[in-house]
Amino acid sequence: MCRVVDLKQAVLAKNAGAAHALRTALTARGTTVVNLLSSPGSGKTALLERELGLARGRGLPVAALTADLATENDATRLARSGVPVKQVLTDGLCHLEAAMLGRHLDGWLPEDTRLLFVENVGNLVCPASYDLGESLRVVLASVTEGEDKPLKYPTAFGLAQLVVVTKADLAQAAEFDEAAFRANVQQVNPGVDVLLTSARTGRGAGLLLDRALAAGDGSAVHVPVMAAQQHAPQHGHGHGQEPGQDQGQGHGPGHSHADHGHGHGHGQDQVRAHGPADRPAPGDHRPAPAPAR
Repeated sequence: MCRVVDLKQAVLAKNAGAAHALRTALTARGTTVVNLLSSPGSGKTALLERELGLARGRGLPVAALTADLATENDATRLARSGVPVKQVLTDGLCHLEAAMLGRHLDGWLPEDTRLLFVENVGNLVCPASYDLGESLRVVLASVTEGEDKPLKYPTAFGLAQLVVVTKADLAQAAEFDEAAFRANVQQVNPGVDVLLTSARTGRGAGLLLDRALAAGDGSAVHVPVMAAQQHAPQHGHGHGQEPGQDQGQGHGPGHSHADHGHGHGHGQDQVRAHGPADRPAPGDHRPAPAPAR
């Protein structure tokens, strides 16, 4: 008798187990992971750079890992904040997975790190299905992307625990309808908070940092309806994980990457992190010690 195996669910189940293990290990050492998802060009790097600078100014031990298909441009920018930064090049892979993240953190992430910001690959499709062991999942959209963005990407926005609008300083020029955007967000994710920010003017500065700290301190985090539905017994646990695996995050209604024509094999570590093993210091941006305050 031949057995039909749902590879999509198998991959997501494997990822769910890795995410649970990573979340447990990092939580035990006091590190909270924040997973940032957005389209390319949303402005998340600029916003993150500002938030990292604020964190360092407060004396908070934070770090950032950024993933891109190519270049170390984002890591170079984020390193200006003075916190530990690592660039991961995915060589075409459209997202990060929990096991990959864990391997790149091993031996690099400072032990006293309180917050780890993960800037996922710019993509609102593939990353939405993969829990990275985060305690807070944030989806960002700029005012220039249109008010209907949440409706076009209901999975990404539907699983967000926080939605951040960027480039708010351009809202008038872009004729951004804030009320319509908020209504569309609530349509796919009732009850989730929406924050408006501008890295240029400083509007909303520190709000993302405060939400991340609150999540790490045990404050209630929004549970998306979509996530709750996926993990209901009649839905087979959403990720395809076995009973007893981590179901608290609710991230990732699986989608088939075959639909997107990707030729890579998911669930395998195909990313490479630039660091001392490759050549002196690229990709692993270690800051100089902060001056005594």
